[in-house]
Amino acid sequence: MKKIIFVLPILMLFACRPMAQTFKPVNKNASREATDLLAYLYEINGKHILSGQHNYNSDLNVFSDSAKNITGKYPALWGTDFILWGDKDLGQNIVNESIKKSREGYLVTLMWHQGRPIDEPPYGWKESVQGKLNSEQWKELTTTGTALNKKWTAQIDVIAGYLKQLQDAKVPVLWRPYHEMNGVWFWWGNKKGPDGIAKLYKMMYDRYTNYHHLNNLIWVWGANSIRDIPADEAYHYKDYYPGADYVDILGTDVYHFDYEQNDYEELLALAKGKPIALTENGEMPNKEVLAAQPKWLWFMTWTSWLWTDNPKGRAKEIYELPQTLNHDDVKERLATKP
Repeated sequence: MKKIIFVLPILMLFACRPMAQTFKPVNKNASREATDLLAYLYEINGKHILSGQHNYNSDLNVFSDSAKNITGKYPALWGTDFILWGDKDLGQNIVNESIKKSREGYLVTLMWHQGRPIDEPPYGWKESVQGKLNSEQWKELTTTGTALNKKWTAQIDVIAGYLKQLQDAKVPVLWRPYHEMNGVWFWWGNKKGPDGIAKLYKMMYDRYTNYHHLNNLIWVWGANSIRDIPADEAYHYKDYYPGADYVDILGTDVYHFDYEQNDYEELLALAKGKPIALTENGEMPNKEVLAAQPKWLWFMTWTSWLWTDNPKGRAKEIYELPQTLNHDDVKERLATKP
């Protein structure tokens, strides 16, 4: 089946019918680029799934190139991480490559394994990113004007500076902060209720949207799949969700082929019409999963899991499905102009 290449200007695409409320970004001042991208995602939602590949920020193209070598096609989404692997901040490299990728017609999705605000960079993986905050530290962090709150604000402002460069370059970003928050492995994880991670997410949203005026961000809330182990039974998505006013797209990260239908239905119900995505994956969904779960907007394979944890031929099979859109299928529609 020949795939559809979406090349019509967004105003022509929706000129014949009013834009539904759900097409609008949660940021009422969203840039034209962000608004158009979100409208495009709604247009293909339920009809297509976008291929995606995550790359380490020290190797910004290695795994996307691997996807091309394995499948014959480049993925539609390119992504990386603001994490500080060592004492060298690679933020400017990420900005430069994001601009390049957007010019070439890739969707850009960025996330951040943020170090604990109580620590100083470089942030150790186990010591900081996977460290813990006690209840007193969490309360201080989420209380405006405290020493820890001010330190966190300074910390997120650094990343805001990089995102501002992307806004100036007219690059829309699928921004996914505090991912896998319903898990127990990051310092922001398993903080339930209105004073938990939902509050911290809203604080970042407020700082980035109302203070820094970062209007190029599409806000992606990406949880983790509810695994089939007793400890995960209570980690339902709704307990960590900041609310529809702060989220454009909902997602979940699925590793080890945990594509449970109940979890998919739970996320769909929480989304209430907003798109949902596989914001990270290890083993890709197969065609049977995609037939049963047709509303996934994209998948985003995590680095070397592309070849270490996918059956031989799976990636090529999924990239070649009629409903899959790869880079060549969307580049003309998505390419930004200098």
